[in-house]
Amino acid sequence: MIGMSIVKRKPLPGWVRILLPAAAVFVTLIITAIPILLAGGNLWKAYSTLIYGALGTRFNLLETFVKASPLILTGLAVSFAFRARFWNIGAEGQLLAGAVAATWAGVYFTWLPSFLLLPVVIIMGFAAGGLWAAVPAFLKTRLKVDDVVTTLLLNYVMIHIMGALLFGPMQEPGSSWPRSPEIMQGAFYPVLLARSRFHFGIPMAFLMVLVIWFINTKTVFGYQAKGVGVNIRAARFGGINTGRVILKTALISGGLAGLAGVGEVCAIQYHLLMEISPGYGYTGIVIAMLGNLHPVGVALVAFFFSIINVGAQTMGRMTGVPTYIVGVMEGVALMVMLIFLLLTEYKIRWKRS
Repeated sequence: MIGMSIVKRKPLPGWVRILLPAAAVFVTLIITAIPILLAGGNLWKAYSTLIYGALGTRFNLLETFVKASPLILTGLAVSFAFRARFWNIGAEGQLLAGAVAATWAGVYFTWLPSFLLLPVVIIMGFAAGGLWAAVPAFLKTRLKVDDVVTTLLLNYVMIHIMGALLFGPMQEPGSSWPRSPEIMQGAFYPVLLARSRFHFGIPMAFLMVLVIWFINTKTVFGYQAKGVGVNIRAARFGGINTGRVILKTALISGGLAGLAGVGEVCAIQYHLLMEISPGYGYTGIVIAMLGNLHPVGVALVAFFFSIINVGAQTMGRMTGVPTYIVGVMEGVALMVMLIFLLLTEYKIRWKRS
């Protein structure tokens, strides 16, 4: 009689884990060829116009970077939290909290000198996102409330808070639309390249990749967060204050998502709008998983997602393939990556009894 058991594999080399997202993307492109062909598209033309639409001209390339910035920040926010087993599904609400705080400062802090306004706006956006994430972290550590539920539900709470503000005290005077007045020019992110929207927030997002990598690999706190994520009971037995680690993790994670909201207000819209985010916080969850919770992997996956989002418009116009294929590609990429992670963590062992 043959029996089957599932056993944990030995840890794989680091280079294998780095290549996993690239392999997942390659498999995703093969699988998503099927719906493209079913839609009557020419596969080579569809993929070539997708790439050209995102990278083929200076304008397209810079727009791809613009789109990648909030995706990098929300992906980092989720991956940093997940690494410590703080299941932060609330990056969308934290992004909105950062956007609200940045708008409030950018519109009403008229007493600040212009050279201080932008730093204050950035700090307030980071702090607002961090504090919004700290609420479920506190509930998790003190009252054992499930963090998946609380972070998810707080997204909707923040949406309604923002709606109340935009239909109330923060609504632009004389407007019937839910949007704030324009922020002061001193709160604008500087545009770094002429004739483009390539703004200060883009290099800041890539700088955050390096900062999170440094925290994860070179600091005591990064070691403690990893220990909490691997085994919280063992970490507590080893003398780590696990509650404090989770709370700090939440503050940094929410702050990163808050920075994404600051960027959308201060570099793209210049107003607070109800539709300020098309779901960057939720996409950040997919990016974090596909990037294997590694900051560099997150940046690469976010750039890939930006490519398919920006390039899909050109692909739709040139080939007739619906732009909804982007959602298919994102979902397939996540499923493929999860399967890869499962296969690299566990193996099936057959036993004859």
